[in-house]
This record gives sequence, structure tokens and C-alpha cells, in this order.
Amino acid sequence: MDCLEKVQPESEEPSTQMELKKGMSIFIDILRRADKNDDGKLSFDEFKSYFSDGVLTAEELKELFHTIDTHNTDNVDTDELCEYFSQHLSEYENVLAALEDLNMSVLKAMDKTKKDYQESTHLEQFVTRFLLKETTNQLHSLQSSLECAMETTAEQTRQEKQGPLKPEVLSIQLSGRRSNRRLQRNNSLSPNNPLLSLVNSGVYDEDCQWTIQVNRLQKLIDRLEQKEIRLEPVEEEVVESKSHILIVQRQLSVLEEELEEFRLALRQYMDCACAQTGCLHIAVQRLANESRFILYEFWEHNNVWKNHLQTNYSKTFQRGNVDFLETPETVTTMLVPASWWVLNNN
Repeated sequence: MDCLEKVQPESEEPSTQMELKKGMSIFIDILRRADKNDDGKLSFDEFKSYFSDGVLTAEELKELFHTIDTHNTDNVDTDELCEYFSQHLSEYENVLAALEDLNMSVLKAMDKTKKDYQESTHLEQFVTRFLLKETTNQLHSLQSSLECAMETTAEQTRQEKQGPLKPEVLSIQLSGRRSNRRLQRNNSLSPNNPLLSLVNSGVYDEDCQWTIQVNRLQKLIDRLEQKEIRLEPVEEEVVESKSHILIVQRQLSVLEEELEEFRLALRQYMDCACAQTGCLHIAVQRLANESRFILYEFWEHNNVWKNHLQTNYSKTFQRGNVDFLETPETVTTMLVPASWWVLNNN
């Protein structure tokens, strides 16, 4: 696909005017945002600052820069950006074209709202506010899906670069049954997706063994918090610092009027988290007759969980909880021997 098309006037002589194909105007915006000194082109430093994604190395970015710089000027302009990316758009050609149409439609709607809202009736104003809210919700949902895809693809590339070596606990966990469940979670359109039951009933449907283990952990955590018992080992066991897995318990009290929005956000969060490297398992329970959810997250170790907290999908979930929750969430963490996990899965 050619990025640029010549527009012929009615006369037979060709025109020098160039018109961008639909959907390609995004690259004008990209160059404008990346061009720090406003000279109309990108130096390698400007290119690297904008296009660096934490996955490509500096050498790979340099190679990409010179590939795009077909004019060999040590700078990249809009034509070169369009020419390169237009060859690799595939299905995203339609996506960019749709985004361009969406942008124009939203601007027109905003302009009409600005002119007509004051003179509208109360019911008409309600409809306008409702449509604005639902449009925003749809865009946020789409953004969450895209952020999840970004995180997943970046993580897959990192794994490919690091090689096939994986921690022992994770390699033991990836049995056939577990792999099938993870694939189901990642397929948000599948009618067999177990997370769909969360949206409908608020209770995550897991196998019996997991339910038993989660209930036992819940009782143990409650008793520890109330200081009713004191645990002392019968025999002292010397273990390595990395021979534990991390269990995170999150208690979330949700506003009744925000339940449906919260369930949607929680489903998207769990989809992304389950695909994250180092996530062993996630389960959620809703207390009967209450709008309180208890989320259990099992991670290979503490550092993996801390990295997870910095991901876009985790931050999006945290931001949403500001509006969804009646009170701030309570987070409790616990380290347990990795051997317990191995024994439980054998």
C-alpha cells in the first residue's frame, strides 16, 4: 500500500499536491509529538526517545531508524514514516481509518453538544450526559484491552530474547489442565470463559481443590489478624530466600451502584494478570449478601508482584477503584514455601 496518492485536477497536467490516505494522518501527529525542536523531522535521538518501548535495544532502534530513513539524510520525515509503516499495517489499516472517522464524529458531537445543551430540556440533557458516559465507558474498555495486548506482546518478546529458561515453580505449574484454563481466560469472547460467570453472578467458578485451599487460607489469615493463635515450627527448616511464593489477599468493598462497572474492570484486570509471567493463579470470592470481594493472587516471588503493580493494566484497575470502592482496599501479603505449591499441584 502506498501512503501517498497524487490528486489529479481536471486538467491533464499532474498536480504536485499530495494527499494522505485515510488513516495515515496519525503519522503527522506522531511526528509533531516526537519532533522536540519543531524542525519538521526526527533526529535519531528524537526517534529513539519516542519509539523506544523497553524491548528493542539501542542497536535495534538504530537499525530501524536507518531502514525508515530511505533518503539517507540521518533524519526521518512524515513521508518516510508513512512509507515504512504503510507496508506493515495489515488489519491496523482499517483500525487507523476507523479511528480517524471516530475522531471526527466525536468532535462534531462535542461541537453540537456545546451549542445545544443549554437550551435542551432536562430529559434531553440527561440523555446527552448518559451518552457521554457510555461512550467514555466503551472507550475505556477498548483502551484496557489494547493495554493488555501491549503488555502481553511485550512480555512475549522479552521471553523470546531471554530464552526458554523459566523458574522451576512455573515450569511445574504449566500442566495441560492449567494451560487450558489460562487460554480460556485470555479468550474474552469465548462462551466457556470462566470469568464470564464473574460478570453474571459475581462468584468466580474454580475447581473444588482451589476452593478448599482458598477457604483455608482465608481462615488462617483471619485468625492471624485477630492474634488468636501463635504459630511456632515444630522443627526449624533452613530454606533459600527464593524458595517461597507470594500470596496477596485484596479485600474490596464495592459501592452497590458501581457493581456492574467494577465486575467488568475486574474481569479485564484478571485477564491481563493471568497472562503475566510469574502469575501462578488468581481467584476471587464475593461474600454472601455483601458487595465485598476478596481477591487472591499467587505470584512466583515478591519482585514479580512489584513489577506487576507497575503495569498499565494494574494502574488502570487501581485508578478505577477510586470511584468503585466504598472504602480503600485492604491488602495482605504472605510468603509460603514453594514446596507447598508443588505438593498441592501434584
